[in-house]
Amino acid sequence: MLQRMTPEAASSRTQQLDGDRSRRARLAIFFLAIGLAAAFLFSLASGASDASMLAVASDLLGLGGENALSVRDSIIVVDVRLPRAVLGILIGAALAVSGAVMQGLFRNPLADPGLVGVSAGASLGAISVIVLGATSLAPIVGFLGIYTLPAAAFIGGLVSTLVLYGVATRRGQTSVATMLLAGIALGAMANAFSGLLVYLADDRQLRDLTFWGLGSLAGATWAKIAAAGPIIVIGLATAPFIARGLNGLALGEATAGHLGIPVQRVKSVAIVAVAATVGASVAVSGGIGFVGIVVPHLLRLLIGPDNRYLLPASALLGGCLLLLADSVARTIVAPAELPIGIVTAAVGAPFFLWILLRRRGVLDL
Repeated sequence: MLQRMTPEAASSRTQQLDGDRSRRARLAIFFLAIGLAAAFLFSLASGASDASMLAVASDLLGLGGENALSVRDSIIVVDVRLPRAVLGILIGAALAVSGAVMQGLFRNPLADPGLVGVSAGASLGAISVIVLGATSLAPIVGFLGIYTLPAAAFIGGLVSTLVLYGVATRRGQTSVATMLLAGIALGAMANAFSGLLVYLADDRQLRDLTFWGLGSLAGATWAKIAAAGPIIVIGLATAPFIARGLNGLALGEATAGHLGIPVQRVKSVAIVAVAATVGASVAVSGGIGFVGIVVPHLLRLLIGPDNRYLLPASALLGGCLLLLADSVARTIVAPAELPIGIVTAAVGAPFFLWILLRRRGVLDL
């Protein structure tokens, strides 16, 4: 004989099941926070100096003593590596969270700002300012100052995201094949206009534009952090407020609407947040690919698809991954420096192929 479960018992059972997953997610976030701190110290200590992680930690905490850094190493760590590490955390978190948000918005783990043309659109906006900033866009540059580059990249990323969503989504359903093909087309168009601007650039501008080729943190300064950091932080701070909405969108837009989720508001906030964070990241680091697809997918395998935990975990793992990639880029061919985009592509491209092999039925036209 079947026994009827009371609402209180059902709620208790649901909380118990959710608690098991929540415990694992919180534990993962705790260890990721520790890992990010370790990667931060490792990034500050790695390179052409004798500074150890213990000495760096002591110097940052003002402990001094026998583990204190020399004057030379202190200058290297504080003036060169510290802004680079801070920028790496911000950009890694921005790309990873943007990837997770896009995957929740499109309801597919293959969405990524770099793969679907959003980063190319942001790069076009930034390149436009570099090439035309002294001529056609001079009044805008004079008005916005150091925020011109992030603003232009944001507008480019926003337009790309809006066009992509409009093309790939019909009647609340997103076609993965259409999304990828539209992303390729958008990226090709953006790269064509970028190529035209590069052709019109002078020698000084060409030297600046080489920065965008494969991405790098080599030009990190506190001024760049002041320009892009607030935009990235605001975008990251917005993401948790749409986590429940993204969870509802996983059931479809119609179902999410019936559950009381403001679907259009969630979509609008998600699109603007992605465009802002990706645009600001591209403006200061160039194009760094595959972080947005690798990090969220790995975390889904570990803690599940709940965006309440996936988004903060993605921020932590994204920052950790980019710091480690930057450390490898700085040391693997020392004294030269490898572009960080090569490192992330070397890790991300095989991982993306693995995802396609696991989901090859999804891409059948």
